[in-house]
Amino acid sequence: MRGFRARATWSAASKLEALMDIEQITDARIVPFLLEVLADQREPAEVRIHVLKRVRNGGLRAESRAPVAEAILRVLSDRSSADLRLQAVLALAEFTDIDGVLATLGGLALNRNESIDVRYSAFTSLQRAGATPDSVAVLRQLSEDDTLGRSARGVLVSWQLK
Repeated sequence: MRGFRARATWSAASKLEALMDIEQITDARIVPFLLEVLADQREPAEVRIHVLKRVRNGGLRAESRAPVAEAILRVLSDRSSADLRLQAVLALAEFTDIDGVLATLGGLALNRNESIDVRYSAFTSLQRAGATPDSVAVLRQLSEDDTLGRSARGVLVSWQLK
């Protein structure tokens, strides 16, 4: 991990290779290290996206879930890469049980100033959360949306709520 940090001039491909090696190690310091990489706006987008996918798909310990969700939520404010933001929204689908995640997804899905990709990804992440009171409330609001309304109504019907 020190070696990764010391080589800021590495190519993205070299960094990805190093990350894949680091991820093979079973150590409690790996997730905090990955979150540092994720938060570092100097890292190439493809490196940060790789980290997002890793923490989304990796078997996290229960105590790591909230810090990972918080780190992903912070990535959403980084507007330097549309792909990075999109991957962050998709990753949040795995963390809808964490405080603030459903509200953020709802805000993104309802925000007509967001790209359709981000809005739809937020919508599908809400759908994956299931029929919680928060997700139902957002889907009911979305059911009146010109873009996502039909999809939202379809989900509500499938949940037998409309």
